[in-house]
Amino acid sequence: MSSNPQKALFDEAFGHLKAGTPERALDACMRGIDAFPNDANIFCLAGQSLITLKRFEDARGHINAALHKFPDFANAHEMHGDLLLLEGQFEKSIEAYQYVQQAQPNRTHVTAKIQRANELINSLVAGASPQRQDFAFTEELKQAQQFKQDGEPKKAEEIYRTVLRKNPNHSEAMLLLAGVAAAHNNYSDAEMLLLRSVEKSPNFSRAWLDLSKMQVELGKYPDALKSAERLVELNPDIAESLVALGNTQAQSNFTELAIETYRRAIDLSPAHQSAFSGLAHQLKTVGRQDEAVAAHRQNIKVNPSNTESYWSLANLKTFRFEASEVDTMEQLLEDKSLEDLSVVQLCNALGLEYEGRKDYERAFHYFERCNQTRRQLEKYDPVGHEVLINQIIDVFNADFFQEHKGLGNLDSSPILVVGLPRSGSTLIEQILASHSQVEGTHELSDLAQMVQDLKRKSPRGTHFPENMREKKVQSWHDIGGQYLQRTDKYRSGTVHFIDKNPNNFIYCGLLQIILPNAKIINARRHPLDSSFGSYKQLFASGQPFSYDLCELGEYYIEYQRLMDHWHAVIPGKVLDVNYEDVVADLDTQVKRILDYCELPFEEACLRFHETDRAVKTASSEQVRKPIYASSVNLWKNYEPYIDELIEILEPLLQKLPADQQPISIINMTQ
Repeated sequence: MSSNPQKALFDEAFGHLKAGTPERALDACMRGIDAFPNDANIFCLAGQSLITLKRFEDARGHINAALHKFPDFANAHEMHGDLLLLEGQFEKSIEAYQYVQQAQPNRTHVTAKIQRANELINSLVAGASPQRQDFAFTEELKQAQQFKQDGEPKKAEEIYRTVLRKNPNHSEAMLLLAGVAAAHNNYSDAEMLLLRSVEKSPNFSRAWLDLSKMQVELGKYPDALKSAERLVELNPDIAESLVALGNTQAQSNFTELAIETYRRAIDLSPAHQSAFSGLAHQLKTVGRQDEAVAAHRQNIKVNPSNTESYWSLANLKTFRFEASEVDTMEQLLEDKSLEDLSVVQLCNALGLEYEGRKDYERAFHYFERCNQTRRQLEKYDPVGHEVLINQIIDVFNADFFQEHKGLGNLDSSPILVVGLPRSGSTLIEQILASHSQVEGTHELSDLAQMVQDLKRKSPRGTHFPENMREKKVQSWHDIGGQYLQRTDKYRSGTVHFIDKNPNNFIYCGLLQIILPNAKIINARRHPLDSSFGSYKQLFASGQPFSYDLCELGEYYIEYQRLMDHWHAVIPGKVLDVNYEDVVADLDTQVKRILDYCELPFEEACLRFHETDRAVKTASSEQVRKPIYASSVNLWKNYEPYIDELIEILEPLLQKLPADQQPISIINMTQ
């Protein structure tokens, strides 16, 4: 028998691992840990055996225990780096390896591991260009990067242009200049630069990645998919490339393909946050809620500090957290170093959870903290918005409509659902999309993008709506046709399609001119339910007015002012549908909506919750259930905390029946 049983067990385990039998190595390590629980070498060798066996979840738990038990042990940090590298978390793996280098500089093999991690980063993020002449301007591009970091993007842009003047084929400079164009929403220019970049450097991974994103922005989904597939060809073993492909498939409405691709990414990188998030979102989109919940919870398990998953779970609306999960979120919020976005996500999730528990005071506390933090990250000018509404009312007056009558495209296929967020637009869309002649296409940005394009074609480059006075470059008929052409990619041949972008309410007048036979439905809801519903909703992007109660109230006032104007100058062209009326009498409202859209009645519209289709908005789970009234007058639970919102909306609230008014308004009139 060996005089040193501790060493004998280690040698036995190491021998098995070296011989390619990790199961036997792990068995020996477990015996060693039982006998010698404070032996750091045996403990870490067990983790290495688990990694070799690809039992990554078990390995992560074991490594975390090793780092806690032996925080200064270099082997534990190196093993952690190995796991991070396998999971695709390359930057974090480098941090772990660098700790080892500092602790034990003689470990030269760790330098090779750092080099490998950097190679993997560069293969996707920098996309090492094969053009030798690209390297001649390395210092200039480093200086440009510094300018960007210092908040001087124009100086960086000038460097990119200087490099391209000296070398028109410099692939990386093209890519960087494309980024400048994209930042200004000039996606066509960005695409052109990126196409040149990949033409000169066909293996430039980062250019293929950015190209697929630009093509998505332009609605060129087949091209975007080809670009993302090329990225995967170049980097088949890197999870990030598969996530990029999954994102492109998801945005192209190939939901099942996206689900499969995200799962492939997770197979390569079992703790990849973005892969789990993408997978869960797509599962939610097609109504597989239990699987979505499981994906989010697995994401939290392997990434305990990942706050996005908590918010995504809460955003399912019909989901309730376990007590231990609430405790964990509140503990995470105690970390003073937490990033603002994480604070926002956790507070929104906790607000929704406490609302579900009917603890409205605590819910409001978290909603308020969420919005105060988020508002600091948003750019929104309420005065500028009011000026815009004034201009729209001034341009689109009764004389303007009379002057341009009969000049539009007579196609009657579009049905636009407009209004404000959280006002029942998804419910209306689901009802209509249950009809055999109607296809739901979600919230489209094409109309707003088309208006931006018209600005560039305007003789003086004026903005909407002033450039509508100068419309000479294109006929109104052609503009209507352009909208139909842009949205054709979302359709599969039905008679009608739905464009459910709430923000399109500002374009009702333009729509009446370019597409006079299009139907416009205005989704309405009690001003306080609509406004506070937006306040509770953490939007992924857009709606910057929704994070301050005063600004929300003012925005609602302007929305109502513009809708009143549309009813006055194009009477009968916009159908108001009140959410509360739909909830109270579904049959009558469904028939009313169908009559307005000139569609025959179909029973399926009453059974909208049975319709099997992808729903991408925050209300996706709610519209898969029969109609319910629990969200009507939800604002009353928060009445003690929303005085400023009530005060701003007072002119509208006074017009409502007494049972729909806040107590403070009722008391004023008595």
